[in-house]
Amino acid sequence: MKGTMTTVVHVTHEAIQKIGGIGAVLQGLLTSPVYLGSIKRNILIGPFWPMDTTGEQRLGPQGEVLYSSLDQLSRSPLAARFREIEQQFGVGIVYGRRKYVDKATGVVSTPEVLLIDVSRYDEKKIGEFKYELWKQFGIESAKYENIWDYEQYLRLAKPAIAALHALGAAGGAEPCVILAHEYMGVPTALAAIMEGEKSNFRTIFYAHEVATMRRIVEGHPGHDTMFYNVMRAAMSQGLYVEDVFGSQNGYYKHALVKATRFCDEIFAVGDYVQKEIRFLGPDFVHVDSQIAYNGVPHWKITAEEKMASRQKLRSYCSNLLGYDPDYVFSHVTRLVPSKGMWRDMRVLEKMEPMLRQRNESAVLFALSTEVPGRRGDDIRRMEEHYHWPVVHREGLPDLSHGEATYYQGVQEFNARSRNIKVVFVNQFGWESRLCGVRMPAGMEFMDIRKGSDAEFGQAIYEPFGISPVEPISFGGICVFTNVCGCAGFAHKAAGGNDSPNVLVADYTELRRKDLRPEQLMSIGQPQRDEIEFEVAAKVAGELMKRLPRTPAEFEASIARGYDLAKHMSWDVVARDYVLPGIQRAARAQRLRQIA
Repeated sequence: MKGTMTTVVHVTHEAIQKIGGIGAVLQGLLTSPVYLGSIKRNILIGPFWPMDTTGEQRLGPQGEVLYSSLDQLSRSPLAARFREIEQQFGVGIVYGRRKYVDKATGVVSTPEVLLIDVSRYDEKKIGEFKYELWKQFGIESAKYENIWDYEQYLRLAKPAIAALHALGAAGGAEPCVILAHEYMGVPTALAAIMEGEKSNFRTIFYAHEVATMRRIVEGHPGHDTMFYNVMRAAMSQGLYVEDVFGSQNGYYKHALVKATRFCDEIFAVGDYVQKEIRFLGPDFVHVDSQIAYNGVPHWKITAEEKMASRQKLRSYCSNLLGYDPDYVFSHVTRLVPSKGMWRDMRVLEKMEPMLRQRNESAVLFALSTEVPGRRGDDIRRMEEHYHWPVVHREGLPDLSHGEATYYQGVQEFNARSRNIKVVFVNQFGWESRLCGVRMPAGMEFMDIRKGSDAEFGQAIYEPFGISPVEPISFGGICVFTNVCGCAGFAHKAAGGNDSPNVLVADYTELRRKDLRPEQLMSIGQPQRDEIEFEVAAKVAGELMKRLPRTPAEFEASIARGYDLAKHMSWDVVARDYVLPGIQRAARAQRLRQIA
């Protein structure tokens, strides 16, 4: 990338805390030498959320607070300007720096962080902004003003732009490029566009998903089997999402995402996300959009290291269930419907008779929860009283409602299967201090990544899927669906070939190819179940063929996986996707048709 971008601004709800995929993207980019070599100044902007921390800890344990009106801290020469902005909009500001560290490489960066407390916002100012959003972009905020998730990001926008001016971010010779991460960053991008040519802003919508499509996929019983076939058929006829699924205007995220057509550029984290963006409407067919995959960790390990981690997992299974499994599978994920966790057990159902015939055994560790981490003391009491996590009881501190629903499926599977068992660990941490005394001493989270023979991730909606592909660097076989963004990246990274370390399940393939959109929309759970059982049988058979069994096979799998992960690294993502996109947005002439 020629030249240097003076400033890149990341607008996100994960400016301080890593909650999900956006936090992983920030960690990856802000510790990539390739990215940092071109982007010298990074600013993270997000809403301030009240937490237990105060004063010096407002920006986290790795943060340095330079200004905070909430704590009467003022170490910045911009303090007077910040106070003006606070008075102008009725907000509070916390400003400083946060440290990002890559433990594997030692790379450190310290981007600036700007948090804005919008809880007491000037009503006249927000009313004026909403009017401009309607006039210039057609967004009818009155429909959503009782939704705080919408309101807070609108309130963030104008003071964020004012603060960027105060920081001198938009006054240099080089453009200030705003990356609006997901719908949360869109109002700030639109506020920057409103500035026109008087400011040197450029805007990129970083699509980590398309919220409209996620809601349809998750809410319909046909899930991905229905949706992606409808999308394919509809677009071939020149139809778009609202033509076939009806008006989406009652959904606030849809309103914001549709306005991203006014941005200079759109980044899509996966091939299907880019297709979904084009499915939003005819205005998006010619919008400048490009793929910007997420990166994958790539750490080199020896076969001995893998076997050491694998043995810890086998020992944990032995402590819990009384046998040393021949194979260890894992699924590390959030407990939400989009992850398709029931598909794991459908594959295992097909594998079980194969293992029985070969007198082999396996275990699946499903590491997932929908509540914050339990206290270690609670875990140890449950472990002692009723053998958690082999056995669970409904109600906190054990099963939440969603966890109880998943556990019912686990119980049914375990009752019917002899050679494979599922252990549902509803506690993140993966160390004995947090997961009980039956977990081997010295176990750590990376052991489930390094030691797993196969990681499941057969999601119904997965824009990219960093977690499902993480074990690939350690020789694990990663099982995910064709609609996952990581599937497309892995295929390209392998030079357009299929890697034995990647097993792609296609739950969208239909026998009939001539169905019209209205016929495809009738696909429900019965049809999806039929397809899932067929695909599960294929995945099970293929996985049994690929699982390494000898030392030489493990060595080969580790070497292949590391080489593939190396071609999917954050440096590769920065060099081939993110930096060229930022450069293209910086050159944009900003000629738009404002509705």
